[in-house]
Amino acid sequence: MRRALLALLLVGAAPAVAPALPDVAIRGGTVYTGADAPPFRGDVEVTGDRISYVGPSRRGAARRVIDARGKLVTPGLIDAHTHPDTYLRSPDAAVRTNVAWLAQGVTTIVTGVDGYGTPDVVADARALAAKGIGTNTVPFVGFGAVRRRVLGASARAPDADELAKMRALVAGAMCQGAAGFSTGLFYAPQRYASTEEVIAVAREAGSRGGLYDTHQRDESDYSIGLMASTREALRIGREAAMPVHIAHLKALGVAVHGQAPALVALIEAARRAGQDVTADQYPWLASGSAVDAALVPGWALDGGYRAMIARLADPAAMARIRPEMQANLRRRGGAASLLLTSAGQPWTGRTLAQVAAAWRVDPIDAALRILRVPNAARTDPAGAAVASFNMVDRDVDLIMRQPWVVTSSDGSDGHPRQFATFPRKYQAYVRQRRVITLADFVRRSTAATADIYRLAGRGYLRAGYAADVAVIDPARYAPRADYLHPRVPSAGVAAVLVNGRVALLNGRATGALAGRVLLRAPPRGC
Repeated sequence: MRRALLALLLVGAAPAVAPALPDVAIRGGTVYTGADAPPFRGDVEVTGDRISYVGPSRRGAARRVIDARGKLVTPGLIDAHTHPDTYLRSPDAAVRTNVAWLAQGVTTIVTGVDGYGTPDVVADARALAAKGIGTNTVPFVGFGAVRRRVLGASARAPDADELAKMRALVAGAMCQGAAGFSTGLFYAPQRYASTEEVIAVAREAGSRGGLYDTHQRDESDYSIGLMASTREALRIGREAAMPVHIAHLKALGVAVHGQAPALVALIEAARRAGQDVTADQYPWLASGSAVDAALVPGWALDGGYRAMIARLADPAAMARIRPEMQANLRRRGGAASLLLTSAGQPWTGRTLAQVAAAWRVDPIDAALRILRVPNAARTDPAGAAVASFNMVDRDVDLIMRQPWVVTSSDGSDGHPRQFATFPRKYQAYVRQRRVITLADFVRRSTAATADIYRLAGRGYLRAGYAADVAVIDPARYAPRADYLHPRVPSAGVAAVLVNGRVALLNGRATGALAGRVLLRAPPRGC
């Protein structure tokens, strides 16, 4: 003993210390790390909020062991485009666990998209952290929120002082940790902005390392058309000197069905020229929208809901509005293609065609009747949400195959994509139709998304990375929500860890509120 101690002193070594037990050991699963590497049978161990081991199966004690034999072990899935306010901002802690996403294996969601993200990034992050949330969030500052704060719902262009105020709001939000700048140029009042206005405001985010995330101006032929709209998005990214990410990329409506090859070719050409361009996509043939956004002409939305209602009561205005609504209804594929999805309304679960028949009126008159029912604040129609069946398989399939396209839900209330996007993609596009491989599904639902949004230390199963992990039963992983029952949690997720805490086990939320708001470090120029 004395000799051993003397030897240790002579070489400056320390006595061996038994390693600490991992808090969680996930044993014997098929491990997909998120990287471009084949899966392997092995273990993942977690200590605190970090992954401490990823590798071949090994025996060893842990404070908690999750048996993953016969299951997939993946990084926590990342949803690139979400609208989760109903859950994350609920006064009910059980709702804030965000089980709609947890039950799909999702641990991180991108928020503030479509131009809706508040410029008060830090205050919002503190409010969410104080109450606790079940998944991580990645916040964007939104053009719509900024423009409304400065110009309200007006259709006019800003003057020099107003433009400076918008730019300052975006610069401040980036310095507070926003991931980038989002737009929803299809929606009022953002649709009233010129390309030059968007570029001027976006430059504040671009100069601070932000990403440009856009629901582009036209996904169909409403205004400038799908191809011209995509060229506009690319131009904004180039002139604002920032990467471009196109949200829920699609060819929407009968007028543009079959344009996916040209759309993909346009983006590929930009990428070959050196522009950083990516996109996300949801695996559904129906988009989520609202009766006013889908059918009412943009000029009639100027000034907000009350101004629109006044125009609907004006015979002269209606002489213009009605034929334009009829043209928009044709774009959407007719009244039978619009399924009304707002909760708690007598027309919920029926198509606009069915409602019109029941009321014995023209579909446009039925839509107008729905629009005239306000919410409590009289700022929006109360029951106007729709699932709009406007896409075709050949376009969706081609877009999904592109290596620069990642998974998103665009999850909003009333559409099953909020509860079922990732398992639907797995079931319909991996197992049944074989549009993509399982490895593609995992990578473009985890690591590829983390790389696009620059989520350092996340999106991969690697030692030292944040312990966001999903354990998925490949035989049971399936959607249970549908268009008539959109709020049913998905099946087949055995366990989810968020920042090292078990947030879901055997398909049930544990009540852990382990999510964090993932703010970027202050960039240069702050």
